[in-house]
Amino acid sequence: MGLTERVLRPAVFRAVVVYAVLTAIAACALFPILWAISGSLKTAGEVTMPTLFPAHPQWSNYREVFAVMPFWRMFANSVGYAACVSAGQVFFCSLAGYAFARLRFRGRETLFVLYLGTLMVPLTVTVIPQFILMRVAGLTDTPWAMIVPGLFGSAFGTYLMRQFFRTLPDELEEAAILDGCSPWQIYWRILLPHAQPAVMVLAVLTWVNVWNDFLWPLLMIQRNSIATLTLGLVRMQGEYSARWPILMAASVLILLPLLLVYALAQRAFIRGIAVTGLGG
Repeated sequence: MGLTERVLRPAVFRAVVVYAVLTAIAACALFPILWAISGSLKTAGEVTMPTLFPAHPQWSNYREVFAVMPFWRMFANSVGYAACVSAGQVFFCSLAGYAFARLRFRGRETLFVLYLGTLMVPLTVTVIPQFILMRVAGLTDTPWAMIVPGLFGSAFGTYLMRQFFRTLPDELEEAAILDGCSPWQIYWRILLPHAQPAVMVLAVLTWVNVWNDFLWPLLMIQRNSIATLTLGLVRMQGEYSARWPILMAASVLILLPLLLVYALAQRAFIRGIAVTGLGG
């Protein structure tokens, strides 16, 4: 056996093992989605059977979704909430991240650590105070209740943008200062355009969180006219608990926009994770 063969065989074996493990993990992650798609095309009698492919696909289940719930209205609500919160998160988190990364002021590191420590506070601890604040402000059962709490940034988003701004070369800022730029102009015109990968990561993650959120809409919204898709799906489950194919069809329709967002932002999203160090 030659030296080349002795070197290549362990490498090939490791590659096969790695790809086999990754394939198994991917199959486990994708199987629930495949099962939901399969169930959405089955009849009520077939949905409980352990078969992946329906005998006669029932495409009418998707048409039935629009008959039993105001899908497009809730879709527009979800898009509007996610877009507003994502825009607010990108602006305020990038602004705070720039301040923590580039500006020098007393207590900067201490303040940042304290702010970052809020990530350790469970959601269940803050949801009741937030609900009381929304009720006192008269915002319950209004679109603002879905927008205002997440509009002004988050500790995670600020950390993400700070880490990216710290990777940018100091020469960019120094050249801007020599040209007479103010701190706001440095942030808006110089650094933020270079932070597009991190901005894309933050925007996609925020969009997904708002789109999938259920607890907050459940507490804040009573009217179907301003309800989100996740809230509509749960209410539909309560009204049509025996019609699982219809519920699965609605779940697939709710999932499709997320797949579209990720498909459009895939390259920038992966690059942003790699640059900011979130991938390990």
